[in-house]
Amino acid sequence: MSITDVLSADDIAAALQECQDPDTFEPQKFFQTSGLSKMSASQVKDVFRFIDNDQSGYLDEEELKFFLQKFQSDARELTESETKSLMAAADNDGDGKIGADEFQEMVHA
Repeated sequence: MSITDVLSADDIAAALQECQDPDTFEPQKFFQTSGLSKMSASQVKDVFRFIDNDQSGYLDEEELKFFLQKFQSDARELTESETKSLMAAADNDGDGKIGADEFQEMVHA
């Protein structure tokens, strides 16, 4: 699966353009511009599986650092503060990782 099988390449490019500078990544804005927030819960979970590098069923801080690169390979890494902010926004149970349900809830918040 490629991310562009489910999201428009133009929408992804626009979303990445909005956060190309360090510390400008805003998850909800990214989800809206990329089209992710308009997808069904099952489609969002498919995208989650694509982002989950080690297929553990969870996203940890190391995987989140490369979140934007999963949408476009030459995108920047998230800064440490952006990574921690993204984790805090989704990690509802406080276990230090984001599960598929938590990810989907954050996207549709």
